[in-house]
Amino acid sequence: MSFVTTQDGADIFYKDWGSKEAQPIMFHHGWPLSSDDWDGQMLFFLNNGYRVVAHDRRGHGRSSQIGTGHDMDHYASDAAAVADHLDLRNAVHIGHSTGGGEVARYVARHGQPNGRVAKAVLVSSVPPIMVKAPNNPDGLPIEFLDGIRQALADNRAAMFRDFAAGPFYGFNRPGAKVIEAVVDNWWRQGMMGSAQAHYAGIKAFSETDQTEDLKAITVPTLVLQGDDDQVVPYKNAAVKQAELLPNATLKIYPGYPHGMLTVNGDVINPDLLAFVRG
Repeated sequence: MSFVTTQDGADIFYKDWGSKEAQPIMFHHGWPLSSDDWDGQMLFFLNNGYRVVAHDRRGHGRSSQIGTGHDMDHYASDAAAVADHLDLRNAVHIGHSTGGGEVARYVARHGQPNGRVAKAVLVSSVPPIMVKAPNNPDGLPIEFLDGIRQALADNRAAMFRDFAAGPFYGFNRPGAKVIEAVVDNWWRQGMMGSAQAHYAGIKAFSETDQTEDLKAITVPTLVLQGDDDQVVPYKNAAVKQAELLPNATLKIYPGYPHGMLTVNGDVINPDLLAFVRG
């Protein structure tokens, strides 16, 4: 397996498939998953002639279960360590959920000055900020986020199962068909990681104000989200992202859930390809 070691000693696992001469696309996964969540997109883009790269966030998947650095600054610097190690240039960075926050901070602080980033994509992503605050009155109450923390601490395995079988993919909606293999795969990825990293990551994805990150991103950025996202409400996420980004294209999918990359990949993947090629 391939790893890069960060300055503070975290071993970050990564995948790197395809021709080194092809344009790279780097994928950034959501909480509490791993690079495996991008399997469908990585194979799709690989088969369309791209070099595809994805890494496991620190404390997630196969990366080391380091006890520190579970914040957006370290997430972005870890992504930069992978991109620098592989010398990725003219890359498209695609992030889902927490990975979208990681992309926003990486592009704003690490990727633009040196020509490493050509475009960015934020899918069902957390910026600008999730938690309710004086400057974000429509955000999620801290009590709701505390409830997620408590459920994780009480029984992470059960909480992850319920989350995947319920709101993440919209399997809790009337008439929805639960795809057990998708639930199992989500649970498998989550349980590979560190409970401590997952617990600390809740603060990172919900309380980090990334307003200035979004304003600083000048590369073309595609913003995608479903209007039935029960995890990250789209009016407080994608809509605001498009307003803050200087060079954004917004697309809202009627009825699609937070995990639309998996359950609606047949629609999302061609849209991603059109943006990358455009």
